[in-house]
Amino acid sequence: MENEHVDPTSEISLETVKERSIRGIVVLTGRTFLLQIIGLIAQLFLFAYLGKYEFGVFAIVSAIINFLVYFSDIGLAAALIQKKDKPTDSDLKTTFFIQQLLVLSIIAAVVLLSPFFVQKYSLNQDGQLLLYALATSLFFSSLKSIPSVLLERKLEFVKLVLPQILEQVVYNVVLVLFAMKGFGLMSFTYAVLLRGVVGVIAIYILQPWMPGIAFSRKTLSGLFKFGIPYQINTFLATFKDDGMTLILGGILGPAGVGILSFAQKISRLPLTFFMDTVTRVTFPAFSRMQDAKIDLERSVTRSIFFICLLVFPSLAGISILAPILVRVVPRYNQWIPALIPIIFISINFMFAAATTQLTNLLNAIGKIKITFYLMIMWTVLTWAFIPILAIKFNVVGAAIGYAMVGASSVIAIFITKKYVNFSITDSMIKPAIGTIVMGIALIVLRRFLSVSLVSMEILTVTGIVVYGTSMISMMGLSLIEDARRSFKTIFNK
Repeated sequence: MENEHVDPTSEISLETVKERSIRGIVVLTGRTFLLQIIGLIAQLFLFAYLGKYEFGVFAIVSAIINFLVYFSDIGLAAALIQKKDKPTDSDLKTTFFIQQLLVLSIIAAVVLLSPFFVQKYSLNQDGQLLLYALATSLFFSSLKSIPSVLLERKLEFVKLVLPQILEQVVYNVVLVLFAMKGFGLMSFTYAVLLRGVVGVIAIYILQPWMPGIAFSRKTLSGLFKFGIPYQINTFLATFKDDGMTLILGGILGPAGVGILSFAQKISRLPLTFFMDTVTRVTFPAFSRMQDAKIDLERSVTRSIFFICLLVFPSLAGISILAPILVRVVPRYNQWIPALIPIIFISINFMFAAATTQLTNLLNAIGKIKITFYLMIMWTVLTWAFIPILAIKFNVVGAAIGYAMVGASSVIAIFITKKYVNFSITDSMIKPAIGTIVMGIALIVLRRFLSVSLVSMEILTVTGIVVYGTSMISMMGLSLIEDARRSFKTIFNK
């Protein structure tokens, strides 16, 4: 019924929820793909015009801010989105007030601790200014929180993503232009500040809201019940990733972190393009299939297969083609030390291609505690292996550490299989075999080719043909039909 509501206090009708949810999936998928293309093009330019030190400082300073951001957000915005009843004016203004206090406290902490960060990570003046700029961006982000909550509660995803797209376009264009003009680290500073200003203006135009100050104990106690547990679940990921970047900054220095950052950015491209959007959509799909065990097993197998089918050969291809690319483009010569780290980081991401979907599945069927225990395991292994190996073997050692942590994901695979009996052979092993055949063929062929763009094209085409032939020989012509059916099963359930 058109006027049916979820409950009497709901802002929008049930039918509108259904329509906007479907539209939201399409909009979010489109936004993700567009931003990935924009980001990739920008990165290719930045790899040419910025050096190891600049990338390393940006990675370290970003990690500092990301780590502190955890303490500036106690999950209040997420609690407002999750809140069943329509938020009152007091709810909104109390949340806004608390967030401003937290963010301003973080900014003050950054300013007070900046001498320590400058000395610890060998930051120059431009690096210190970038630290201040990223801290200031937290303030701009906090100003957007309430309008974003209002749009998300109404499922107005079109309005929600427009500022995000505008922000990223401005950020990447400004960053590349200033980098090409030789501004170095200051390119990041100008881009970060302009992105923040543009984002605030855009979202207030699309969702007007008058900021105000209020304080309600009742509001806070209600929001804390959801917000704090929600925020705690993000802590381990922050501690594992950004915390490790800070540790490596002290061990490897900015240039070493820059090399590692390059290897991670290059190796992560297949996951960004092929995995992220699929996992975002399959979470609600798996949740709805909890009672349909056979359908769930089939969908999990096919979704993992689809990701591995594309990610595995892409990672192998990157590892094999990278030595040619960094020599063909003169400005990329500085990244030759990243070639071996790329191989080990790619191994880590190969495991991530499968296990990210499995942790997604565990959360979808309500096994959040298991995901939490797995995250503890990965955090402990990350902190146990990577710093020690980085001290002994520098950047390559850190990359080996990431590969070892990734290999531990085998445990997650067998634990998940106890709850959902998906096919490991069909989902992971077959793409892995096809990738190995392709890799051997390309490595042999590369020995007979010169270092040129033409050689890269020959290797790319050969890889596609060999891999495609290998997969069809193992699965038959049903490969294409399976991919089509996988999409249909996941999106139509």
